[in-house]
Amino acid sequence: MTMRRVAVLPACWLSLWIAGCGSTPKDETSTLALNELYAEAKQETANGGYERAAKLYEKLEGRAAGTVLAQQAQLELAYVNYKAGEKAQALATLDRYIKLHPTSPAFDYALYLKGLVNFNDDLGIFGNWSGQNLSERDQQASRDSFQAFKQLVDRFPQSPYAPDAGLRMNYIVNALADYEVHVARYYLRRGAYVAAANRAQMTVQEFQQSPAAEEALAIMMQCYEQLGLTQLRDDAERVLRNSFPQSAFLDRNNRLATR
Repeated sequence: MTMRRVAVLPACWLSLWIAGCGSTPKDETSTLALNELYAEAKQETANGGYERAAKLYEKLEGRAAGTVLAQQAQLELAYVNYKAGEKAQALATLDRYIKLHPTSPAFDYALYLKGLVNFNDDLGIFGNWSGQNLSERDQQASRDSFQAFKQLVDRFPQSPYAPDAGLRMNYIVNALADYEVHVARYYLRRGAYVAAANRAQMTVQEFQQSPAAEEALAIMMQCYEQLGLTQLRDDAERVLRNSFPQSAFLDRNNRLATR
């Protein structure tokens, strides 16, 4: 009899422990009205609690499914993920929003935010980061950012986000052009004249209005001269003189290879 009691008691305790482990923690937000849940998420965002804010917006989106508030929760979720450095999650949320709500009044903001996620706003005219500039970083992200901003400016020219998007587009174009010239200069210094000329030509063709086109034309001149392609050299020089009449690169003694 005694041995049977000893055997039964551990089994009872084990059953209670398993039941305790299987219990679900109480959701403290379950009793909140939708507007209260939204207000709490906004407060967390304002306080910099992006991780908790993201969870609250996820709950709000689920509970308010099919409403304008759910759409707003999606945008807010993308924003807090962006602020938290969760780029992939922010972009996934924005892509879902753009696909599901093409006629939303906030569609312009969704495009603007998508551009921001791919745009490093600590660089160039918007600040510095470890001495780097956008031309030395992820070029595909820059192009994706440009496309989002361009779509915003083209479709919603009166949007309050359009002016800033336009500024960022100009910066991205110049940075991408700088990158191409940076690569062309690298090839030139190593005597890879064909590769340097091709990269410089790409800069001139794709980014005609960029200041980097000036040096690109000068690189083309030097490469064609080294390759003995005098006609192409003269053509590049003529374009350089017409486009940048005061260019220091028009001095034949200015050797780009030593820059």
